[in-house]
Amino acid sequence: MATQRYSVTPHPIETLLTWVKSGEIAVPEIQRPFVWDATKVRNLLDSLYQGYPVGYLITWRNPTVKLKDGTPSAGKRILIDGQQRVTALMAALLGREVLTKEYETVRIRIAFHPQEEKFEVANPAIQKNAAWLPDVADLFAPDAKLLQITKAYAAANPSVDEDALFGVLEKLRKIINNHVGLIELADDLDIETVTEIFIRVNSAGAELSQADFAMSKIAANETYGGNMLRKAIDYFCHLAVAPDFLGRIEKGDKAFAASEFFPQMRWLKDVNDDIYDPTYTDMLRVAFTSEFRRGKLQDLVALLSGRNFETKQYEDAIAEKSFARLKQGILRFMNKTHFDRITMILRSAGFVTSDLIGGQNAVNFAYILYLRGRAESLPAADLERLVRRWYAMSILRGRYTGSPETAFDFDIRQIEAQGLAAYIEAVIEAELPESFWTGMLPQLMDTSSSNSPYFLAYKAAQVKLGDKGFLSRDITVLDLLMNRSDVHHVYPRNHLKTQGLPRGRYNQIANFVLAQSEINIVIGDKAPQIYFQELAEQCNGGPKKYGGITDLAEMRANLRINCLPESLLDGVIPAYDDFLDQRRRLMAQKIKTYFEGM
Repeated sequence: MATQRYSVTPHPIETLLTWVKSGEIAVPEIQRPFVWDATKVRNLLDSLYQGYPVGYLITWRNPTVKLKDGTPSAGKRILIDGQQRVTALMAALLGREVLTKEYETVRIRIAFHPQEEKFEVANPAIQKNAAWLPDVADLFAPDAKLLQITKAYAAANPSVDEDALFGVLEKLRKIINNHVGLIELADDLDIETVTEIFIRVNSAGAELSQADFAMSKIAANETYGGNMLRKAIDYFCHLAVAPDFLGRIEKGDKAFAASEFFPQMRWLKDVNDDIYDPTYTDMLRVAFTSEFRRGKLQDLVALLSGRNFETKQYEDAIAEKSFARLKQGILRFMNKTHFDRITMILRSAGFVTSDLIGGQNAVNFAYILYLRGRAESLPAADLERLVRRWYAMSILRGRYTGSPETAFDFDIRQIEAQGLAAYIEAVIEAELPESFWTGMLPQLMDTSSSNSPYFLAYKAAQVKLGDKGFLSRDITVLDLLMNRSDVHHVYPRNHLKTQGLPRGRYNQIANFVLAQSEINIVIGDKAPQIYFQELAEQCNGGPKKYGGITDLAEMRANLRINCLPESLLDGVIPAYDDFLDQRRRLMAQKIKTYFEGM
């Protein structure tokens, strides 16, 4: 029979709120912003008033950490499940402000109608209506006097029975005596088990992850500055997306503005580049893996808890050192020079817009490689070349799409064992042999997804090689991607539809070229044999219908750089499937040329 790994004890809401106020239960200040809307807060109060159950809270004490003098520490309880409910109660009953997912601090006021015994989110009309108490928090204030509140309400509503009113308000006040079940996880559970519980109990609500658990762990630690580190991660991610948020931090969080982290992120206020907008998961992955040479975030939670992997004990010295190392990793991540370099490397590989960035984890590992190479003092040009090639390889091979943590862990350990340059070159040689370019890649390009990594890599190759757009004399693919371009179907979509081809067939990436909108519009639905004949005539003194190229050699060159068979100009229009097969091979060779040139 399995041993129960937890205890369940009912506690009055009042006790739980007292624990939260005193810090006995750690509700990390910005572990996850408050994502409930005000109507959910109203519904929670109504459930309590009706005497309905409102679910369990789950807490876990830190494992017994040995302090430097050998004594165990009494860790705070970390709230693993129930933060939104506890935050809602503190907002509604204690009048506390909450931080929304838009990073705004707001007060949620819930009004109560004593005669109808119903709750509503306060609004201007309710505030003007004497039949409503506009903010239930007034009833729970330490100096609130129920008799005075009753008399004031009765004076404003003369038809009310004072005794009945007093009884209703007393019933409302007593909701803090309602019990909520507190599930306490055994403090001897290992980190892996608690992480598993954390993810399982939260899977029905907003999707949570190892990174969420790590963030809870960081935020709950004040001894080693975890609470400030948590803010640094959160604020950096927000500033990367919304640079104007800087002013709000300066005004609204003076303590953080005075910290060592704030000057390290001020540079984001002038940045409007969105090639790499990291989430807190991305930041944790990069900082942890580059600094600790491990890839699994559950190991980070264990180390921050003081886990000694050899003795299986928890030691305060390890927790202290782990927080210091993580902080170092976060500061390196935020460093303007480092961040500028990784985005520059991506651009120099042809990935010039956020639309061309396929997988964020491939970018994350590229950044890890860059930071490791800096730490090893690799020459800048060599490091940039290695990172560029690795990123392109990992996109083409989908290296971090399945189980990124496992792949991160494997790669970083091999890098430590073999050395960065040697490992990168060995993996690239193994992953991209000649047979990949001639056999596997053309097969992989049999897809209709315009977001497929192969089409992204093809566009990056065209950027890097300075290619012109389809039928453009002067406009490059780079110009088209940075401004406005159309994805043109070489064999037009409606032309293929009339032949009964389904969407997945006519939208093949091997049927796509990047073209100026006006060229795409003029070609329209014309069959390829018609418009390619007109292109040949255009280069032979005929009317100029499509773009500005009138020289046959130049036109042939344009088809070549766009991976189209030149024979199309000679009236050799292959069957659609044969065309796709030819073009996939040509596109694969272009990507190969691009890769070998990096």
